[in-house]
Amino acid sequence: MQRTQVRITLVSQTGTCPRGHKVGDTWSTDGASPGGLCLGALNSLTPAITTLRFGGSFPWMKEQGAGIFACPDHVVQNVFKVERIPA
Repeated sequence: MQRTQVRITLVSQTGTCPRGHKVGDTWSTDGASPGGLCLGALNSLTPAITTLRFGGSFPWMKEQGAGIFACPDHVVQNVFKVERIPA
């Protein structure tokens, strides 16, 4: 099976992230945990990462192969774009 790459980009933020994440930060993964991404965000993004890695999509999203998802920290409100990287 081909390893599909997924890119995670922090696209907006309200407040200051305690892990130091800033808008524009990116992480890539092909199935291994992306270094430096906080565990709370990773945990909430894992279903999206897995879906995109295996060719799935989200019917409510306008962009095929991508989705917008939020970190569970309600104080900071980090919002991430998770997208499949074309091979």
